[in-house]
Amino acid sequence: MSEPGIDEDFNGAAPDARLQWWNAPARAEVRDSLLTVVTRGGTDFWQRTHYGFRRDDGHCLLYEWSGGDFVLTTSVRSHPAHQYDQAGLIVRFSADCWLKTSIEYEPDGPNRLGVVVTNAGWSDWSTQDVRHTLLAIRLRIRRQGGDYFVESAPAESADGAWSQLRLAHLEDDGGRPVPCGLYACSPKAAGFVAEFDYLRLQCS
Repeated sequence: MSEPGIDEDFNGAAPDARLQWWNAPARAEVRDSLLTVVTRGGTDFWQRTHYGFRRDDGHCLLYEWSGGDFVLTTSVRSHPAHQYDQAGLIVRFSADCWLKTSIEYEPDGPNRLGVVVTNAGWSDWSTQDVRHTLLAIRLRIRRQGGDYFVESAPAESADGAWSQLRLAHLEDDGGRPVPCGLYACSPKAAGFVAEFDYLRLQCS
């Protein structure tokens, strides 16, 4: 039998009780049909590659999915304060195996729409430049076995407007539970605000 999943429009007093914070942010509240997240400073996800450091302390609101293949979707608007402020979707098995997608803020140039994939404790990062004023976007992750299709669409678009950002594989046999959901972090300093319109997690 398929898992019922999450269809959360954040129009209640609190998110679905099946969603749990991993490393909770400075503040998170549901107001005006938005989940508003305020980050702590010095938070990030990255493992080793190029920069050498290891960080695994971003904020995640996760659901442990055990229903096989899925589609995970959100719409997020950022109110950045510092370089690299970011918020989007994440799949996180462990510190050494995860995937995230978001727009990262760059105060002095184009923002970066990208995907980080981490396997065996090594991260890689694919990006594309987007205009500095692009702060709202829809993001989608589709799991097929251990493969993950990552897509984006304009925040105001209809469902047919998805564009592929990345096709990647995680060290995932396709059968174990998958912790996945929303994330936000601020590698530089605190004060970043992210607003999520909804979170949908459904069988595919």
